[in-house]
Amino acid sequence: MLKALKKIFGQDAAPQPAVAPQPEPAPAPTAQRQDKPAKPARTGEKPAGNAERTRRARPKKPETPARPAWKREDFQVEPAEGKTRFHDFALSDSLMHAIQDLGFPYCTPIQAQVLGYTLKGRDAIGRAQTGTGKTAAFLISTITQLQQTPPPAERYMGEPRALIIAPTRELVVQIAKDAEALTKYSGLSVMSFVGGMDFDKQLKSLESRFCDILVATPGRLLDFNQRGEVHLDMVEVMVLDEADRMLDMGFIPQVRQIIRQTPPKSERQTLLFSATFTDDVMNLAQQWTTDPAIVEIEPENVASDTVEQHVYAVASSDKYKLLYNLIAQNDWTRVMVFANRKDEVRRIEERLTRDGISAAQMSGDVPQHKRIKVLEGFREGKIRVLVATDVAGRGIHVDGISHVINFTLPEDPDDYVHRIGRTGRAGTSGTSISFAGEDDAFALPPIEELIGRKIHCEMPPTELLTAVPRRS
Repeated sequence: MLKALKKIFGQDAAPQPAVAPQPEPAPAPTAQRQDKPAKPARTGEKPAGNAERTRRARPKKPETPARPAWKREDFQVEPAEGKTRFHDFALSDSLMHAIQDLGFPYCTPIQAQVLGYTLKGRDAIGRAQTGTGKTAAFLISTITQLQQTPPPAERYMGEPRALIIAPTRELVVQIAKDAEALTKYSGLSVMSFVGGMDFDKQLKSLESRFCDILVATPGRLLDFNQRGEVHLDMVEVMVLDEADRMLDMGFIPQVRQIIRQTPPKSERQTLLFSATFTDDVMNLAQQWTTDPAIVEIEPENVASDTVEQHVYAVASSDKYKLLYNLIAQNDWTRVMVFANRKDEVRRIEERLTRDGISAAQMSGDVPQHKRIKVLEGFREGKIRVLVATDVAGRGIHVDGISHVINFTLPEDPDDYVHRIGRTGRAGTSGTSISFAGEDDAFALPPIEELIGRKIHCEMPPTELLTAVPRRS
């Protein structure tokens, strides 16, 4: 399990260059944040909305067998030049216990910089490539805020205290899993709402317990909000992850509706993360944040050094033969294949399955319950090849992916970086192979410009272009 959770914190905790000033001590865990006014305890007035909220006293925690109490002294980490320890921040013992379980005593650069600001109550805008540990950065900050500001004695069901919005179902599920790992000892409740899952089942979960951290896609969150089942007027922390992707997917009007339901930006902490800082992203950040700290992590190489990159010049009509022979002749067992369109993804998956290679597709047309089943099959090795679009591929973190194949080159160079980032994670090595045909070779120069290097383009060996064997 430890290996599976290492992805929360990005790359292995190797020595990093110093990227942040020594953080000042944050307030003690019982202190109230000084820069945001405290909210008064709730009274018994009836709430507005389409449905009445259910007000209950906080339930008693079930008794658990006694075990030796964990002490901070159990988590010894020596100071190291060029590294920031989690010990260097005033984090609670319950949070430090969870961090120790995950085996990462040192912060990644994005974590060190972001926490240096957000633990003091500041809003923040962060830009970092995939796999750098940004999810843990905003989760640790959010958990600390909730621990420092206890909830009122009386509260309503369906009132999250922290809201995290992400553009895809897979990313929401992944963030929620990471949040559950980090809140393991804190007693905070994590819920996730995504489209394509049983609405009534999610509603029953919402009605059964208080919600401290809610992770959701914009559409499903609006469904609950407009029905009066979720109320956002108690949100203390709001996180917008992959803001550039939400722009690309047309979610910003929905996000605006959601934000209007939350307290004013002066009364909440807002964290916004994006792979790119376009003018549109920065305009949104200006509207939704107050005097944000801007954190940018620029790696020496945009594409990870742990990924070996190749490009094959191949006619579009030969792409499938090349794909099949690469997988079959090399006996690869865990491969991700990316294509630009949903119909391409479907055809590739159908042909691989027909030709005896276990494959599954991941696109916007696949229901959520099937997506979860597919991902579990891929993790367990029952599925050798996962074929995905860029939208569906975001948020997929599976250990041990040996190869990423770009069946078609992406039109957006940033998508190339995200694609190949599915392999070579957590200090392991990986390989990416891109097919450059007559229809998409034009996309290669912008990719090379972004990653700051030339990728050698070669002709595939003859044996990789042999006809696909007929199956009886």
